[in-house]
Amino acid sequence: MSATTTTAETAEPAPVHAESLARLLVAGERPPRPNALRTSLTFGWRAMLKIKHVPEQLFDVTAFPIMMVLMYTYLFGGALAGSPTQYLQYLLPGILVMSVVMITMYTGVSVNTDIEKGVFDRFRSLPIWRPSTMVGYLLGDALRYTIASIVMLAVGLLMGFRPDGGFMGVAAGVLLLLIFSFAFSWVWTMFGLLLRTEKSVMGVSMMVLFPLTFLSDIFVRPETMPGWLQAFVNNNPVTHVAAAVRGLMQGSWPSMEIAWSLGWAALLIAVFGPVTMRLYNRK
Repeated sequence: MSATTTTAETAEPAPVHAESLARLLVAGERPPRPNALRTSLTFGWRAMLKIKHVPEQLFDVTAFPIMMVLMYTYLFGGALAGSPTQYLQYLLPGILVMSVVMITMYTGVSVNTDIEKGVFDRFRSLPIWRPSTMVGYLLGDALRYTIASIVMLAVGLLMGFRPDGGFMGVAAGVLLLLIFSFAFSWVWTMFGLLLRTEKSVMGVSMMVLFPLTFLSDIFVRPETMPGWLQAFVNNNPVTHVAAAVRGLMQGSWPSMEIAWSLGWAALLIAVFGPVTMRLYNRK
C-alpha cells in the first residue's frame, strides 16, 4: 500500500509541471523573424555545404577552365597572334568570362533538383522572405565563380599572362564578371522552375550559352568577321563583359563597356527576377 501511495504521490505533480511549462512558453516572447539578408546568407551557406559534401561539383570550375585555356592558347595562338604567349594576353580574360558564364547554368540545375526532391515544399512553408531561397542559390554559386576565376588566373600567370592593370585591374575585372554572372543566373533559375527535368534545363542552357559565348569577341576581334555577324557580336552582352574585363586587366578604363555590362546585369535582374519569383510562388 505504501509503495502504491508513494507512486501516486510522485506521479501527481507532473500535470502541474507541464501546465507551468506551457504557461511559461506562452508568456515568453517569440524569437524575432529573421530578416532578408540573414535568410539569404543561410541559404547561401547551404549551397556551399552542398559543395563540401559533393566536391565533384568543383570539377567544372577547375578542370574545365584549365583545359579551355590550354587548348585554345596552344592550338590557335600561333595562327592568330604569332605566338601562344601573345595570344594569351587577349584570350585569357575572354576565356575567363566564357568559363564563368557557362557554369551559371548549374544554378538552374540545382533549383530543378531540389524541386524534384520535394525540398522546395519545405522552403515555401517557412516564415522567411520568399526570394531568399533563390538569392541563396546565387550567393552560393558566386563562390563557384570566384574559384573558377582564381584557377583561370593562376594557370594564365603560369603560362605567361601579364596583366598591365596589376592586382587592382584584375580584381575590378573579376568583380564586374561576378556581378554580371549573378544577374545572368536569374535566367537559369527561371528555367529551373519552368522545366520538368534537370536534363531539360541543361539542354536549353546549352542552346542559349553556345551562341552567346562563341559568337563574341572572346577568341578574335569582331573586325575580322563578316558585317552581318559583327552586328550580332557587337551587341552581344558577353562581348561587352569580355571587352570590359579585358580592358580592366590591361590597365585601361573602358567606361562604355563597363556601362553596357552593368546595364545588361540590371536588365536581366529586372526582367527575370520578377518572373522567377512569380513562378516560384505558383510552383
